[in-house]
Amino acid sequence: MRKLASGAAMLDVNVNGMLIHPVLVWDEQAAVLIDTGVPGQLQSLQSEMEAAGVPFRSLTHVILTHQDIDHTGSLPELQEASGHTLTVYAHKIDQPFIQGEKPLIKTDRSSLSDEEFEALPEMAKAFYEVPAPVSKVHIPLKGGEELELAGGISVIFTPGHTPGHISLYLKQSKLLVAGDSMYSMNGVLYGPHKETTLDFEEAERSIQRYADYNVEQVVCYHGGLCGENAGNQLQRLLNHTSEA
Repeated sequence: MRKLASGAAMLDVNVNGMLIHPVLVWDEQAAVLIDTGVPGQLQSLQSEMEAAGVPFRSLTHVILTHQDIDHTGSLPELQEASGHTLTVYAHKIDQPFIQGEKPLIKTDRSSLSDEEFEALPEMAKAFYEVPAPVSKVHIPLKGGEELELAGGISVIFTPGHTPGHISLYLKQSKLLVAGDSMYSMNGVLYGPHKETTLDFEEAERSIQRYADYNVEQVVCYHGGLCGENAGNQLQRLLNHTSEA
């Protein structure tokens, strides 16, 4: 866990040696978790929240950046353990996938031949073989919303990685939660990850939407925090994708 600002922390969740980074934001009225990890991460999420000084029982809202199981997987466990309804937000395009009305786009076993399935890494195969947990989305989003939660959260529609991918700008801390629209390595910010992005050209166009925000820090779900010169690094990517 790393505190990023007053009322904002990046969580560190270890999934078979790979770190993923949900984000927690809170104030006196609400505690909001952005993304939930793969199934089975309840204890890790609880521990990380406690380390941030936020009791698990105070969790009130969950925002899902998109449908992929490493972002939605532990939501049913969180809901059950909380003992109360957690209000869930996600983009309306990804909503039917999250709610189990359609198979997850990237882990639909029927979309692969036997040869393609056998070529997958063992960790990836598990996502195809185990049915994705079904979660209810209470408030579908379209992008452009201003959520009056934890100092204010702007919803940015950034499709490409999935059709309904969103990013979130935390107004109070000037923090961009990029989900999987970008990734970082050792504090260096990179654009969309081509191998896991459904529509790479659309994902690059989506990055241009960040130009409207005064960004001082970026958290990527894979790679974590880009804090040093984050604004300049983001501008470099904006320039690059506008020329592509």
